[in-house]
Amino acid sequence: MNSVKYPDQRVAVFIDVQNMYHSARSMYGARVNFKEVLKTAVSDRKLLRAFAYVIRTKTGEERPFFEALEKLGIETRSKDLQEFYGGAKKADWDVGIVIDAVRTADIVDAVVIVSGDGDFIPLVEYLKGKGRRVEVIAFGKSTSSKLKEAADEFIDIEEAIQKYLIKIRR
Repeated sequence: MNSVKYPDQRVAVFIDVQNMYHSARSMYGARVNFKEVLKTAVSDRKLLRAFAYVIRTKTGEERPFFEALEKLGIETRSKDLQEFYGGAKKADWDVGIVIDAVRTADIVDAVVIVSGDGDFIPLVEYLKGKGRRVEVIAFGKSTSSKLKEAADEFIDIEEAIQKYLIKIRR
């Protein structure tokens, strides 16, 4: 398999927003600069599709953020935050990301997964088995080491914090 990035490569990007949001906030007290992440993911190649998987809350306060993603050319896939009896909350898009990546695999040369979640290892292996280049962009400290190993390339956001993070205004 060709492991080099070249201009004619067709790329799809899948952004696990919750994973990135929580890593940036807990480790750096910051937000992710998705414009820069997308630019790195595409790397002067042909972007076919970019998806961001987001969670809606009852307050709707995240709407301007969703609109900002859409202005960048990122399609948002959203679902409601699940709240269970007892106060537990769930906001998981893993299956949706996998389904979209599998559906898109036949029309792209490279897939970029923006998440450090080790649950994506079987997806990476599947895509590589189909001859696709698979790149992962995430925070090195919080990314599954097995996911880093499985990918053709791992891009560590922490190696260029100023580029990829936006400080939260207090």
